[in-house]
Amino acid sequence: MANKQLDSTFKSMDTEEWLDIHFTRPLGLLWAKFFSYFGIHPNVVTILSIILGVAAGVCFYFEDIRITLLGIFLLVWANLYDSCDGQLARMTGKKTRLGRILDGFAGDAWFFTIYFFICLRLTPAWGIWIWLLAAVSGLICHAKQCQLADYYRNIHLFFLKGVSGSELDNTDKLTEEFQELSWRRDFLWKLFLYFYRNYTHSQEKLTPNFQRLSKALKEKFGSESLPQALCDDFRKGSLPLMKWTNILTFNTRAIFLYVVLLLGQPWLYFVFELTVMNIICFYMRNKHEKLCKQILSQLDNYSTP
Repeated sequence: MANKQLDSTFKSMDTEEWLDIHFTRPLGLLWAKFFSYFGIHPNVVTILSIILGVAAGVCFYFEDIRITLLGIFLLVWANLYDSCDGQLARMTGKKTRLGRILDGFAGDAWFFTIYFFICLRLTPAWGIWIWLLAAVSGLICHAKQCQLADYYRNIHLFFLKGVSGSELDNTDKLTEEFQELSWRRDFLWKLFLYFYRNYTHSQEKLTPNFQRLSKALKEKFGSESLPQALCDDFRKGSLPLMKWTNILTFNTRAIFLYVVLLLGQPWLYFVFELTVMNIICFYMRNKHEKLCKQILSQLDNYSTP
């Protein structure tokens, strides 16, 4: 019974990581039950995760090993809440787009703070160079890696579960919604939507072959469900890439961050982003674009469901 309840809070077994399945999700479920008992909304949990993650980043400014350990503990705790908010939303049926946007913002807030305070810590020795290294690592590499990993997961979920099981959005739809809102009446939501639309547009620019495939699918099948054979073929090609999307999200980069902080060499984290994570990202993108091109070339083989 407990395992069934835990499984019901997963997005899918295709997209779950080993560490999340055996550590993060079980503990996140306990927190989700706790917050559900007191009627606390998932978005409140997300805000708590932001506070914890930002506090962790501040801790990484200090060279004292005890404060570093406190920061690691706070970041692990923040990640548990980041898992918990989605599990709580699926348990209670309180899934909202605002929750998804906040969830994405949480990770950005954590790592912006972490980058900032690591740079402050290293400025006396590195000067402006640590800020330049961090800017390239964070704004160019980290941001694009996470955007792409998030997008590929949602594409995979779309072909696995359909529209209802995915959070796949597109810029045209978001632009229409944005233009219908008023800055006077809907200021906060319009502001959220402005940044979310830009985020989605950036994802689309990174995936030209998928955009062509998506357009062709709409033209051929319209609003109807896609042929099961097509979905199965796409899933078969996409599934091996899910392990790379997991590496590019949180756990791998967090573990490496913890190690270099404990070694007293946090600058190595930026080098890790620039080298290892970029290589994985380029490989993943290349394979996914080839998959989309292949499915597009075979589209005539699939009949209308």
